[in-house]
Amino acid sequence: MGNRDYLGEFEHVVLLALARLGDGAYGASIHEEILGTTGRDVSIPAVYVTLKRLEKKGLVSCTVEVPEEGGRATRNYVLLRAGEQSLMRSREMLESLWRGARVGRPGWAK
Repeated sequence: MGNRDYLGEFEHVVLLALARLGDGAYGASIHEEILGTTGRDVSIPAVYVTLKRLEKKGLVSCTVEVPEEGGRATRNYVLLRAGEQSLMRSREMLESLWRGARVGRPGWAK
């Protein structure tokens, strides 16, 4: 994954939304998944910018689907194996940090 072996927060969110939707998801459906699951209303352009960055990192791939009878072409995204591995590494790192966190323990917040 290049010299940056971790995901930014929004990259993580977009990859997880794509993983939930499965192959062939597009920007608007990923946006809807994020909004519906997290309540976070992000802009669709922000989703596409992030998808482009994830594509450059080799974590997702994109195909353009042109409808036979007019209409708009869609850019459909697929989570690649490298993207799955990146998500798993990120999850392991966060779970490891959470195991030692004292958040929510009595007497911690003062």
